[in-house]
Amino acid sequence: MLRTFANAWKIADLRKKLLFTAVIILIYRIGSALPVPFVDIAMRGDGLFAEEGVGTLMTYLSMMTGNAFNYGTLFALSITPYINASIIIQLLAVAIPYLQNLSKEGAEGRKKLNKITRYSAVALGLLQSVAYYFFIRSQGFLMTDANGKAFTGFSMVFQAIVVILCYTAGTAIVMWLGEQINDKGIGNGISVILFAGIVARMPTTIANLYQYFDRGGAYFVFVPIAAIALVGMIFFIVWMDNGERRIPIQYAKRVVGRKMYGGQNTHMPIKVNMCGVLPVIFASSILSLLPTIAMFAPGKEGGFWNKLTTVWLGQTHPFYGTLYFILIIAFAYFYAAIQYNAVEMADNLRKNSGSVPGIRPGKPTSTYIQKILNRMTLIGALLLSVVAMFPIVYSQIAGLFTENGMNLAVGGTSIIIMVGVALETQKQLESQMMMRHYKGFLD
Repeated sequence: MLRTFANAWKIADLRKKLLFTAVIILIYRIGSALPVPFVDIAMRGDGLFAEEGVGTLMTYLSMMTGNAFNYGTLFALSITPYINASIIIQLLAVAIPYLQNLSKEGAEGRKKLNKITRYSAVALGLLQSVAYYFFIRSQGFLMTDANGKAFTGFSMVFQAIVVILCYTAGTAIVMWLGEQINDKGIGNGISVILFAGIVARMPTTIANLYQYFDRGGAYFVFVPIAAIALVGMIFFIVWMDNGERRIPIQYAKRVVGRKMYGGQNTHMPIKVNMCGVLPVIFASSILSLLPTIAMFAPGKEGGFWNKLTTVWLGQTHPFYGTLYFILIIAFAYFYAAIQYNAVEMADNLRKNSGSVPGIRPGKPTSTYIQKILNRMTLIGALLLSVVAMFPIVYSQIAGLFTENGMNLAVGGTSIIIMVGVALETQKQLESQMMMRHYKGFLD
């Protein structure tokens, strides 16, 4: 990977793209540190939440925004409204005929879908900005008047409008930065911004591991094991991401004029991790929803609601781990069913005079492909579960042998995103170098 980046740096136009992407990342990180008027979260050491936020949606959003959400800066919502809008539009495209037709109209249809996604992202950003404003206001993180009292009347309305518009504008700016990377930079803009936010938290993660190690005792054993395991997970994810099941395809010979076409043998690749990190993101979001609601409505102490949100859905409880595992499997099948249509794949093969050796065209081929898709989805979901649940299981094991327990700040979701973006960017660089006929660089 380092060799690929070094070789790409030698090519003038690719070097410009790499520098442009680096500048966009720098702008994003500056915006993630810029305070918003009337908000003084950054003036307090612990930020918006500390340990009490672990296991809630707040922890998830903080991880996705590079800790900007925790300190209420300009890019506090980061790219999450756009991601949510993209997922919603993608799901609605299956159910709404108009959106489904747009997805099949080629480049023009995709442009219209992208425009709808942008407007939806801004609308979601506005809604989340309103909710975020009321949350930080309830926690007392808004600036007060000279007497230390909260603003009232017109001053309060003006304060609310400024804060909400700043966060909404931050969402639109981040979305625009991602699109600029797509147009003039290297890699997928949204993925690169997520990557930058997660990497920005790595120094904090390393510092936390050092603090655990400094406590001595059993931590002398568990901290090095955790560090080695996290590195091993990177290799495991690379292996998982590159794994694929190849379905052999044979094309029939056909004569057109004086030329003969077809007759070659090839394969149809089915990736092991065909759903990426989305099943983990969906499962994390669903499980974080109830504990986040409980922050606003804690309920009666000792009651069912209180136990459910504070005990059973805590990351140290077996119920949470079991439910997390089941949801990852379920969402993997759900997303695979939306993205991959075995009937359509078999029909495309038949139209191009292709067939699977030993399988009749038509329904037998679609049944065969669907069977393989189901198996690969299950294998990929199980491998994703191993990566996603490792930090949780390891923290529980470490808690049995240490007095204060051990919470790994790096989750499986963030590692999958980081590795996936790095591999995707490498492949894009290699393809662009191949287009420029720099074959020697890839030897």
